[in-house]
Amino acid sequence: MKTEFDRKHLRTLLRDHSLRFGDFMLASGQRTGVYVDAKLTTYRAEAMPYVGRLFLEKIEQLGLQPSAVGGLTLGADPIAMAIAREGLESGKTINAFVVRKQPKPHGMQRFIEGLSETNGVKAVIVDDVCTTGDSTIKAIEHARDAGLNVLAAICLVDRNSGAVENIAERFSIRLHKIFTLEEIQAGSESESLEFTSTAESHSRRTDR
Repeated sequence: MKTEFDRKHLRTLLRDHSLRFGDFMLASGQRTGVYVDAKLTTYRAEAMPYVGRLFLEKIEQLGLQPSAVGGLTLGADPIAMAIAREGLESGKTINAFVVRKQPKPHGMQRFIEGLSETNGVKAVIVDDVCTTGDSTIKAIEHARDAGLNVLAAICLVDRNSGAVENIAERFSIRLHKIFTLEEIQAGSESESLEFTSTAESHSRRTDR
C-alpha cells in the first residue's frame, strides 16, 4: 500500500536525520535523553511528498474537510506547505497558512499569515513534534482568535508526554499523530539500507 510505503520511508528519514541522543532541554522545560529535530527532515525535498501524503491520509481517515492547514512557525511551516502541494495531486484545494509567534509590528499586525479571509474557515492545526502541546495550543488560540474553525490538530511525532490530554482539556479538540516517538526509535538499520538502495535505484533510472 502507498501509505505503508510513505510511512516506512518517512520514518527512516526521521530516524536518520532527526533523531538525537544525549542530554537535551525541551521547549516544555523537560529534560530528555532523546531529541527529535524534525525540521532536519521536514525541510528536506525528498521528505516533503511523504509528509504531505501522510497528513492528507490522516485528514481523510478522520473525515475532516478543511480549507486550510497551518500551525506555529517554524515547525509547522513545511508540513502545511507539503499538505497544500500534495493535495493538488488528489484534487483537493487545501491552502497553507502560518501562525506567527508574535504579530507583525506593522501592516495588518496579525498572527495569521497566508489567508486573506479567516472568519469561519475550516482548518486543521499541524505541528512537527508534540511534547506537552504548548506550541499547538498557542496555534489553536491564535487561529480561533482570528475566526478560524479549528476541526482538529495533527502532529508528525507525538512524544506521549501529555499533549493529547492538555489540548483536549483546553479546547475539547483531539490531537492526532502520524508517528509516536517509540515508532521512530523502533526503525531498524535494514530499513535505512533498503531506503538508500531504493533511492539510488530511482536516481539511476531518472539519469538514463
